[in-house]
Amino acid sequence: MNLQEIASIINANFNAENVEITGMNTLQDACSSELSFVSNSKYVKDIQNTQAAAVIVDAKTKEYVPENCVALVVDAPYWEMAKLSKYFAPNIEDDSLPEAKVGNGSIVSPKAELANGAIIGKNCTILAHSYIGTNAVVGDNTIIYPSVIVYRDCKIGSDCIIHANTTIGADGFGFATNPQGEHKKIYQNGNVVIEDDVEIGSNTCVDRAVFGSTRIKKGVRIDNLVQIGHNCEIGEYSVFVAQSGSAGSTKLGRNVVVGGQSAFAGHLEIAPFSTFAARSGITKNITESGKTFAGFPLMDHKLWLKLQIKIARLLK
Repeated sequence: MNLQEIASIINANFNAENVEITGMNTLQDACSSELSFVSNSKYVKDIQNTQAAAVIVDAKTKEYVPENCVALVVDAPYWEMAKLSKYFAPNIEDDSLPEAKVGNGSIVSPKAELANGAIIGKNCTILAHSYIGTNAVVGDNTIIYPSVIVYRDCKIGSDCIIHANTTIGADGFGFATNPQGEHKKIYQNGNVVIEDDVEIGSNTCVDRAVFGSTRIKKGVRIDNLVQIGHNCEIGEYSVFVAQSGSAGSTKLGRNVVVGGQSAFAGHLEIAPFSTFAARSGITKNITESGKTFAGFPLMDHKLWLKLQIKIARLLK
């Protein structure tokens, strides 16, 4: 789309060069043909270094937009970004692409479906009722069990195992809300990248990113009934036990162990080799590696055990 069209859609004044915009992205990752936005004052510091061609801002943050970047001024940048995201969403399938490619030695059930543009590596097993979407990639020696869904553009590495009924790349839980309480969907135009030697249990969901990628790094083990939100990054060899999950944009270092029914708030940074006992509620960054935590509010595991003993004594 060209920039003048975009300004018209979001009702922003436009008096700049009418350049072509190829997509939307974050302030940090946007290139010179992409559009970005600022909806929170804490991201103002990132505006000055952005390479974006234009940024959607409100009147208060307009002054921070650099000279080489067009400021599209609106009353509600987050709402207008959500409105605009639909225009950059790819088609769910693309029949103009070539038929799916299947590597030597791979077995694909006749009851499975491979969309145009999908690529299956060597010696893979794709079982019944699975769906591999447009431009999705499955690496060598990977097993996809029945009824696994891999949405378009997602990438699964080599030597992976994805168990039944798991969904890779569904839309993240993203929407904007206006003062009247109405919701506007934010189209999730990123993807999911699962690196090599990852095993994911049954009925687990890994959501695609808004922009960029949700990433599950090498050697991760994810149990049944786990939720990984959009734009998360799960570090190498981390472990998620059943019924645990993470809200969007939280990043875990390597070898983090997450007990059952534990949950992370969004936009957190978790130090490597952290361990969280079952039902931990993590709402703040963890900056020191190698510690074990429990409870909600979260505390050192040993302190939590002492607290439980004292509570038990009070009840006698």
